[in-house]
Amino acid sequence: MNSEITDVDRYEQTVSPLARDPAVRKVVIDRVTDGLVKKIDVHRVSRALADTLADRDAPRFLVDTARSLDDQLKAGVTTGVRFAVGKVVTSDAFAKAWDSVNRGAHTVATNVLTGEGGGALEIKGDTLTLNVGPVAEEVQRQLIGATLVKAEDIPGADRSIVLARNDNLGAARDGARWLGVVGPWLPLTVVLLGGLGIWVAPSRRVALMAGGIGTGLMMCGLLVGLAVSRQIYLDAVTPAAQSRDAAAAVYDTLVRFLREAALTALLAALFVVSAGYLYGPGRGATAVRSAAAHGTATAGHALARRGVRTGAAGQWLRTHRAATTAVVVGAGGLVLFLWNYPTTTTVAVLALLVVVVLVILGILAAAGAAADASEESDQRLSGEARPRCPSRLRPRPRRPPARSTSAASEQPQVPQFLVQVRPRVPGGGRGAGELGGRVG
Repeated sequence: MNSEITDVDRYEQTVSPLARDPAVRKVVIDRVTDGLVKKIDVHRVSRALADTLADRDAPRFLVDTARSLDDQLKAGVTTGVRFAVGKVVTSDAFAKAWDSVNRGAHTVATNVLTGEGGGALEIKGDTLTLNVGPVAEEVQRQLIGATLVKAEDIPGADRSIVLARNDNLGAARDGARWLGVVGPWLPLTVVLLGGLGIWVAPSRRVALMAGGIGTGLMMCGLLVGLAVSRQIYLDAVTPAAQSRDAAAAVYDTLVRFLREAALTALLAALFVVSAGYLYGPGRGATAVRSAAAHGTATAGHALARRGVRTGAAGQWLRTHRAATTAVVVGAGGLVLFLWNYPTTTTVAVLALLVVVVLVILGILAAAGAAADASEESDQRLSGEARPRCPSRLRPRPRRPPARSTSAASEQPQVPQFLVQVRPRVPGGGRGAGELGGRVG
């Protein structure tokens, strides 16, 4: 309502198709033709023709025939007028004139309701007045220039003429003013309250889905209400087929932007609910996320094999994937909110762009991870980074070979204490040496 009242371009776009609708054109042609033919006195024309023939001494039967040509003459005049009117109504000039007239009428109505623009029509309380000040000023200039009267004898230029009185005029003007003030802020209020409710909810994902479902249900209710109102409106139209078709075309044309806005909001709500579900723990959501991650990883590895290096950007995208996803989704929502008059096509294209951007970022992050893994592998193979050997592959210390059983048996077995302790013989002579040798 706010756009229809305050935006003259939007209003012109709304009513412009009516001048090009076949049903509306046919009704206009019929009404204009009937109005013109009614103003033509066919009987007077036939009587004048008969009098003319009589004055020319025409045969009697010709004069009588001319007097009885009312119906035929009316039919001929109607055909000619219809052809001329149809040629005008179906021309581009008529469509342009239609747009110009509706634009001027909208400007006047807006000035009347809002009190802006300094128009000649004004609402003062419950009266619709015509300001004749500009006319009085021109009259002053003309009269003073002609020196017919003195300037002080001319009425002031602030006079106005009351055209109509209606108790609802003041309410209509107040409503238009409130609509102009509140209308632009209502969408922002809805978004802020919805965002606040989602923020304080125990489960934000569930709250987001609930908001989307509620919005979708409201839009479905609005669409059903428009359909019911259309049927009620058509039932009140005269039963003539042409008038009914034209009335249907008028209704559909005037509410098409409202219907399109409801469909746009419904589609946006469906996308919101779908996004909330895909981020949930459901089996289907998990499968979709796994498939998307596998696809982006495969594409990223393919880019890495072709020599694509993302460097620090890929590392940053990999570590800040949640933040980048939130930024991209938020940017898409902000663009949709700031769009003047979004359509279903706008919502679909924005959603597709968001998905494409997220896929590209995921591929770049996967390509960076694959490139880093490939570089580490190359460093290990080139020896730049010494690999760590597992404990099971470390060389064990070599042990002396074990003696055979036969060789061990040939050697005399000496007690250990005799090997470590040598007895000392007093005197230390030859006997001691012999004893030590024997013991040894």
